[in-house]
Formats: sequence, C-alpha cells, structure tokens
Amino acid sequence: MTQPNHMLHARIYTTPSHHRLRLERPPQRNVVVSTHCSISSSAPHSHRRLKMLHPYILGAFFASVLGFFLLYALRDKERKDNRHRHHRADGLVTSSSEIGQCRQDDGFGTDIIIVGAGVAGSALAHTLGKDGKRVHIIERDLTEPDRIVGELLQPGGYLKLIELGLEDCVEEIDAQRVLGYALFKDGKNTRLSYPLEKFHSDVAGRSFHNGRFIQRMREKAASLSNVHMEQGTVTSLLEENGTIKGVQYKTKAGQELRAYAPLTIVCDGCFSNLRRSLCNPKVDVPSCFVGLVLENCQLPFANHGHVILADPSPILFYPISSTEVRCLVDVPGQKLPSIANGEMANYLKTRVASQLPPQLYDAFISAIDQGKIRTMPNRSMPADPYPTPGALLMGDAFNMRHPLTGGGMTVALSDIVVLRDLLKPLSNLNDAVSLSKYLESFYTLRKPVASTINTLAGALYKVFCASPDRARKEMREACFDYLSLGGVCSAGPVALLSGLNPRPLSLVVHFFAVAIYGVGRLLLPFPTLRRMWIGARLISGASSIIFPIIKAEGVRQMFFPVTVPAYYSAPPTK
Repeated sequence: MTQPNHMLHARIYTTPSHHRLRLERPPQRNVVVSTHCSISSSAPHSHRRLKMLHPYILGAFFASVLGFFLLYALRDKERKDNRHRHHRADGLVTSSSEIGQCRQDDGFGTDIIIVGAGVAGSALAHTLGKDGKRVHIIERDLTEPDRIVGELLQPGGYLKLIELGLEDCVEEIDAQRVLGYALFKDGKNTRLSYPLEKFHSDVAGRSFHNGRFIQRMREKAASLSNVHMEQGTVTSLLEENGTIKGVQYKTKAGQELRAYAPLTIVCDGCFSNLRRSLCNPKVDVPSCFVGLVLENCQLPFANHGHVILADPSPILFYPISSTEVRCLVDVPGQKLPSIANGEMANYLKTRVASQLPPQLYDAFISAIDQGKIRTMPNRSMPADPYPTPGALLMGDAFNMRHPLTGGGMTVALSDIVVLRDLLKPLSNLNDAVSLSKYLESFYTLRKPVASTINTLAGALYKVFCASPDRARKEMREACFDYLSLGGVCSAGPVALLSGLNPRPLSLVVHFFAVAIYGVGRLLLPFPTLRRMWIGARLISGASSIIFPIIKAEGVRQMFFPVTVPAYYSAPPTK
C-alpha cells in the first residue's frame, strides 16, 4: 500500500555533543487522489489512515522520551566530570607536571598508603597489614586525641571489631558495657534493651574515651612489621595522567616528602581537606553538640545510654569510664551561645537543666560550674564518590551521619570488612585502572548496612526534635509510645539502631508503622475532620523526612544492590 504523503517519520539524529529528535516528512511521491470520492467511501480510508498513523505517533513519543533522558544523562555526566576536574584543580592534587622526575624512595616498598590514623585508618592499617599488605600510614598528630564524639560503639560495631581481630582494643581502657537505651519524655521513661539473646555473652555495646580507644588501635597496627606509622601532615595527592600515585606530606620536623604506592586510602576524618578531589561533598550541619563530663554520677539505668526528648532537641548521657558520664546537649543550628562570656553556661542552666531526670541535675550543674564545656558540629554527608584510579575514601572523610545514634564507628568498621574481603585475593595492586574498576563494587556492597544506619540517624534526629507543628508533635509522641509497646515494636527498631540487623526494608516498615500508629491514636475513639487532616499531614511529614534521605543515599544501591553491575565485579586477573 502506498503511504500518504502527510505522514511523519520519527528519526533520532545523534552528534558527538548532543542528542535530538527530529520529525521529518518523507519524500513526496506521485499519488493520484480522486476528488470524486463520496463521504461514505472516504470514511474507511480515513479510519485506515488513522490506524496506520498510531504506531508512528507512539514511536515518535517514545523516541522523544528516550532522547530526553539520554540528553539529560549526558549533560548530568558532563556536569559531574566538570565538577571533578574543578576539584582536582583546587590545589589538593599535584599534577604530573609538578611531580617531574624526582621521586622519593624510602626503601619500604609500600603497597598501600593510608592518610589518617583515627578509628578507620588505624583499624584499616592493622587489617591490611595482617593480610600481608605493606602499609604506610601517615597521621597528623599521634598524641592521644581528646574528642567528645566517637565514644559509643554499638553491638553491631563490636561484632565487626571481633571479625577484624581488634576486640582487645576495648580492654584496659576502662570501657563500659552498654546493654541498651533508656528514653525519657515529659516525666515518662521506657527502657529499650539490645536483642542480644542469640549472641555470646561478651557481645554488647561499648562506651569509652575516644582517645584511649584510638591509641590502643594505633599500638596494635604499629606492632606489625609491615606497617609503617609516621607523624606528618599530608598536603596533597600526587597525580599522573589521572591516576593517584601517592601523597605529598610534611614530616613532624617540617621536611617536605613524597610517598608512593599503588593505592592511597584517605581516612583523614570529618574535617578532611583531601575529600574534595575524590568525591562531591554535600556536607550538612543541622546542629552542634555541647559536651560535658559528669563525675561520680549514677545514671538512672546502669549500663544504658540515656536519651532525653527535650526542647528543642535531644540530650544524651552515657558512661565513658567507671567514674565518668558523658553528656551531649544538642543545639540546633550552627550558631551557639558564647562560652567565653558565660552565655553557654546560662543557657545550659536555665534552658536545659530543668528538663533532666532529677538524679542527674546536681552533677550536671556541677559540670557546668567546672567550666569544661566543649562543642562539636554535627555533620552529615552522603557518600558520593568520584571513582579515581589509585585512590579510595573511607571513614568520616567519605560518609557522615548525625551522631545521635552512635553509628559512625559501626559503619566505618563494616566498610573495612568489605574492603578487606575485596583486597584479600589480590597480590598485585599495580594496575590502577583495573583495580579502580574492581573497587567500584565497594561502594555498592557497603550500601545496605551503611545506608540503613545513615537513614535511621537522620530520620530519628528529625523525629526527636521538638516542633510547634501539631503533626510533628504527634509523630514524636507516637514514636515514644510505639517504642514503649515492647516486643517487636521495640526489638525491631533497636536491632536497627544497634547495627545487629541493618536491613533497609525493616527500617522503612518500622518508620511508617510509627506514623500509622500515630494516625490510629488520632482517629480513636472518634475521628473528626480536623483529626483526619492532622493524620494526613503526619503521614506526609513522615514521608518528607525519610524519602529525601533515602534518595540521597541511593534507592537502587540501598534496596536493590544486586541489580547494580558493579556488585558482580571480579578481581583483576593481572
């Protein structure tokens, strides 16, 4: 049959720079159309023409959609590449033209350089060294750190510590066993125990002085003959033709040196100055912690962390030694009352102290009067790496979440287990491009555990903060009452919090179970239009809390990691 000359063909034309869809009329053909057709005879022809046109219209539509998404993907990739190039040019990466032919040879024959000897760096150095890798670890300051965070290790993190052979690092530092949490709100309280029945009696959370724990791990790493630990400040990464070859650093004596290895792992913490060349950092600072140490104070529930749902935001208490209790007061925003002129002390005494359990009031006031008030910004940052040959990010330099749930060390230790298993079968790390392609699986394999803990931390912090909004108030009250129900309503969320069962689907189910429980409370015994409206806003508010966090973490990698090609990456054959 001859096609009518008014039909349009959909064709996709591609050029190296963009994709576009063009509708083109086909060449004219000599078609004789009778002008004497009756209306009754032309109707079937029109119908047939419409039937013939339908597939072309649909084809044009789908081709347009395909072209749009293809164009969007290419432009998005171009933007990311431009950002990557921009960050690589910001002075933190030394290019091949700057490296020249001068190379330092320390005679050590390093396989892996690790930047930073905090929790992640020290544990990683010991783990890789134990597997036979020659490790050079460079830390800015090897004296004992003095921090107010990184003091609570969840049971899931302790299990990873055992898996890495580092469980003795919590010994001889007066670490305290933590068996669960106690939750306080408006004079009411509930105790939430970790579900430890199926584990060895030694398995529990641990709380301690962060510096003591880090020093123990540094000692353990440095005890291996193939781990070289050095004090120095890494100033830049060394790059040749797009591949990171090592680092440039300044020694304790002030000497500028360069160190080279097939793989450089950056673990320089939350204030990392190297991450910008290896990832797209989207750092959010929702609040700050104000830290105090309460001495000779007995907590209402021994061997438990305590969370007070205060106004405007939560307050934490947990033991860090046999005689000391850490208090962390969350202050929303980044602007804090001044410590120097006494505004902070006044804020703590007038705004915070009255909301504490009576057993803690006197010790809290005494700690304020001693004047040892510390502050720390609470940062969160989803992992968004640039896969770079010769380099990898780990720890807080790579991924952060609100410290309310104490999940940071659990994520870091879990990541180390994943990376150890990936590197163990490799005897040669010199093919940087193949190694980088293989290690892309690290970003996928870590996601279910890391994203569950990250999402829980962000969502729980927003739910626990006070709000004048009625729907948010109901969500906060529903969360407290839901956890107080016991059984699966408390065991499930606490298993997520502790890192013992970090499953993304379980997190979403319990989060919306809390929201539905809150709606049910509103509608009973008699639903009204106003209560139904608040219930709808409660569900909407819950969605607006959790879905943006999940989106930032990556829906596909978090819930469907097996569908990501990198999940099946095989070790390089060379």
